[in-house]
Amino acid sequence: MATTQDGDARPGRQQRIRERVAAEGFVRTADLAAEHGVSIMTVHRDLDVLQAQGWLRKVRGGASSLPSLLFHGDISERMAAMHATKNRLARAALQTISPGQTVMIDESTTCLALAQRLAERGPLTVITNFLPVIKLLAGEPGITLLALGGTYYPAYDAFLGPHTAESVNSFGADVLFMSTTAVTGTTCYHQSQETVQVKRALMERAGRRVLLVDHTKFTRRGVYALAPLTDFDLILVDDAVPPATLRRIRDLGIPVTVVRTG
Repeated sequence: MATTQDGDARPGRQQRIRERVAAEGFVRTADLAAEHGVSIMTVHRDLDVLQAQGWLRKVRGGASSLPSLLFHGDISERMAAMHATKNRLARAALQTISPGQTVMIDESTTCLALAQRLAERGPLTVITNFLPVIKLLAGEPGITLLALGGTYYPAYDAFLGPHTAESVNSFGADVLFMSTTAVTGTTCYHQSQETVQVKRALMERAGRRVLLVDHTKFTRRGVYALAPLTDFDLILVDDAVPPATLRRIRDLGIPVTVVRTG
C-alpha cells in the first residue's frame, strides 16, 4: 500500500485507528503502520492527536483503549446507557431547583437529561462546559447561558483541562449538578485527569453540590480520585442500589434520595 500522509487521508486513517483500538483494546504501533502503509512516526502523530482528543491512550509500543474508551464509553454510548434511569434521576433533581438560581451542569449524560428540563424552572442562569447542553440551551427563553471554554475533547463532547478549570473561577453558582464514572467505597473516581480538574473547580464554586448516580456506578472502578461522597450535599440514586451500599452512604451522614424506577 502506498504511503498516505496528506491532509485528506489523515482524518479517515485516524478514524479507522480509533475504531480498531476501541474494538481490540490494544494495537501495536508497527501493526498500524503496516496496515495503513505509513511510517511509524506518522502513526505516532496520529496517536498523539487521538490521545489529545480523549479517544485512547498511547502506551509503550502501541495504543490502548483504556482508560478513555473501553471503560468510559464515547458520548453516543453514554447517552444510550441507562436512559430511563437517568431521566428519573433528572426529574428528581429538577424538583430541587428554584427559579432565579444559577445552576452548574457538568459534562455527564445524566445531567444532560436534567438540562433538557431546565426551561421548566426558568428563569435560570446555567453554567456548563458540555457542548450538548450549550447547544440545547442556547437561545432558550428564560435561560441565561454561560459557556465554559478551553480545549475541546471530542470523546467527551466537552471542554476540559486546565484552561476550562481556570475559567470556572470567574463564576459562582447556587448549585452544581454532576455525576461521575465510578464510586468505589466512598470515593468518586473518573478516567480522565482533565475531567477531574474541571469537576473539582465546579465543586469549589458551587454553594450546593448534588451528585446523580445510577446503581451501575457502584460496580465500576476509575483511575483518578475525584472527591469523597462527603463533599456532596445531596446524592440522588436509583432504587437498584444495593441496601448495603445505601447504608454505607447514609452512615456518612449524607442526605440520600432514592428514586423509584419501576
